[in-house]
Amino acid sequence: MSERFVDVSHSDVRELRGPLLVLGDVEHVGWDEYAVVEVEEAGVAGDERHGLVLEVDHDLVTLQVLEGTDAMSAGGIQVRFAGRPLEIPVGTGWLGRTCNGRGEPLDGGPPVTGDTTMPLHGWPLNPVHREPPAEPVITGISVIDALNTLVRGQKLPIFSLPGMPHLTLATQIAAQATSRSRPFRVVFAAMGLTHADIYYVRDRLEARSAAGELVLLLNASDDPVIERLLTPKIALTVAEHLAFGEGDDVLVIMSDMTSYAEALREVSAARREIPARRGYPGYLYSDLAGLYERCGRIRGKEGSVTILPVLTMPGGDITHPVPDLTGYITEGQIVLSPELEARGVYPPVDVLSSLSRLMRSGAGAGRTRGDHLDVAAQVLSAMARARQAAELSELVGADSLSETDRLYVAFRGHLEQDVLSQASNESRSLEETLQRAWSALGTLPRRELTMVPSNLLDRYLPPRRSAR
Repeated sequence: MSERFVDVSHSDVRELRGPLLVLGDVEHVGWDEYAVVEVEEAGVAGDERHGLVLEVDHDLVTLQVLEGTDAMSAGGIQVRFAGRPLEIPVGTGWLGRTCNGRGEPLDGGPPVTGDTTMPLHGWPLNPVHREPPAEPVITGISVIDALNTLVRGQKLPIFSLPGMPHLTLATQIAAQATSRSRPFRVVFAAMGLTHADIYYVRDRLEARSAAGELVLLLNASDDPVIERLLTPKIALTVAEHLAFGEGDDVLVIMSDMTSYAEALREVSAARREIPARRGYPGYLYSDLAGLYERCGRIRGKEGSVTILPVLTMPGGDITHPVPDLTGYITEGQIVLSPELEARGVYPPVDVLSSLSRLMRSGAGAGRTRGDHLDVAAQVLSAMARARQAAELSELVGADSLSETDRLYVAFRGHLEQDVLSQASNESRSLEETLQRAWSALGTLPRRELTMVPSNLLDRYLPPRRSAR
């Protein structure tokens, strides 16, 4: 669309409704068009805000005002349309920068610039040109690297509950994650965080930011709710250029996607749309898919975009619309357990509820290590048996268990202490992680390790460990 209307101002404000502005007597304006909103104070030009067109109905245009409509009155507003969608500069200038959810600097530096711009909503990847996710992203966290391997180009969410250490885990992954073959970048998009949490994230990721490997976008809980809808889109637009323009492997961490969905619901209510499940708009699925499906690899290009969304499940309900729909779109899930947290395990990942569906594409011979997949399968099988034995022990008492069941209970203790638990600033190599897993398996008799070939048992299995 031409920008010939950029100098034409519109002032026929019909309604201010939450973060929305309804403007009348407007022509030649399209959906998603970018606008500048000038707010006058006592007849004098005041602050300048920005908006996007949400809806066009004949001569009525509904704008979402990115900074909100607080302190605005219908009589003192001038709106100018740019004749194009919202675009942002992209390039390596984002690396090492800390910005708010709209991409404005928080670090005292100049505005981020770039040699080119890209539309905020991006472009869907042509399925024909997609390459399947492959090769691991090493997070330095044993329970993920060993049992739920993250793969380049994958989308793997973290399901948590309010009050659990999901932000600590997400920040640790952002600080430690690496790719074995190409330059690795992290884009961290925080949505609806408290100022204390924002301080923690900035402090924890300072080293990676100083190294020029991190882009930090921070939307605080008291920032305008409409900004929360922009934050993941900016993060993904920046990541796409770094990946497919610069050839880097990029990990995008988005926390908390439940805050994003709540913002979407609030805007939908302001638009007076008919609500669907639990008040969320009926297009919640397609909106989330529009974000998650921007990850992947493209044939003929070196880089990749991997997405790790973090979401809290209200009331611990995994059937809540946000985790439920996320599960349909993504390729597995990492589930945090309050029971494990109560036992002092960090990160409290429930390995039997967690799954990386693309793990076989990123682990095994030629990718991680030849014994990786067999060890992971054996650990999960043993954990399932150990859980049954532990539940039986609670019913009939530990003395009533068979010798083998007591060994499985001991195995669970070894695994939780030596493999699943680690410090929030501890990064382990994959080799150390697998060695720890073999050591835990050494608690069990060899006859119980039926999922590992004999040649691997001969090579890696340590002497039997005694139960503690």
